[in-house]
Amino acid sequence: MNDALRIFACNSNRALAAEICDKLGLALSPLEISRFSNDNLHVQIRDNVRERDVFVVQSFTEPVSDHIMELMITLDALRSASARRVTAVIPYYSYARSDKKDAPRISITGRLIADMLQTAGANRVLTMDLHADQVHGFFSVPVDHLTAIPTIADHFRRNHDLAHMVAVATDAGGAKRVGRFSEKLGIPMAIIDKRRVSDTDVKHGEVVGNVRGRDVVIFEDEISTGGTLLSTIATLKAAGARSIHAGAVHGVLCGPAIERLRDAPIESIVVTNTVHMPPGKRLDKITQLTVAPLFASAIERIHSGESVGALFE
Repeated sequence: MNDALRIFACNSNRALAAEICDKLGLALSPLEISRFSNDNLHVQIRDNVRERDVFVVQSFTEPVSDHIMELMITLDALRSASARRVTAVIPYYSYARSDKKDAPRISITGRLIADMLQTAGANRVLTMDLHADQVHGFFSVPVDHLTAIPTIADHFRRNHDLAHMVAVATDAGGAKRVGRFSEKLGIPMAIIDKRRVSDTDVKHGEVVGNVRGRDVVIFEDEISTGGTLLSTIATLKAAGARSIHAGAVHGVLCGPAIERLRDAPIESIVVTNTVHMPPGKRLDKITQLTVAPLFASAIERIHSGESVGALFE
């Protein structure tokens, strides 16, 4: 397997890519990314990829546009270098949030980026916990859609008493995701009536379900600025929750998130390493779980032609 498989990493999350390679017993293949004096990106593949099965790891984190362009140019370079198959490994696909036309004269950007990936040279995509399941359908190439729900659920099962725990969805749109999470843990769930006013402003209403005197775990696909999480905490406190925890696949933690969460009345926050977390964002209450073994197993199965879905059976 090792002779035909190559894994490259752009700049967004090289630590995750290195951990994936370590699990597979491979070295990360060399890739040079630089800039010309006019700020144009320059990418050069520093390994022989002719007729190789190639995987490129890149999350869409800030600066998002730079990281997307790094990936696009790398995909094109690999295609030009005669790679047999190129898989874009995108642990965090941020434009999945742009999945519908909910205002006049806007782009459904999640679909646009999917088209651009194929045009650049991606033969398939490997990603994790898209914001909405329908984004999967935006791609014209095969997509393997992993989930970190079992990983996060196992953490809560090992570290918490589940007897009085309730999983909470921050809105009706996340109910299906939280339902899968609560089913893994065998605990009940509740839903909060949420109205989104803008990208950064949300209003919460009543809690649908019983959380009084319970330990609650708010489960989301991502924590971005932390605004939704803070308003959810306030709603749950008012409803009589005994303790509050949070779990999310993607710990984006942008803008004022760290300042908001530092003093928030929440016992613990669990995220994964789909998004690189620099030391300045590491709070004592935040636990980061690794998804490298899951991505490594998926890459191995894709390379050998085995079922990726069997990982979750």
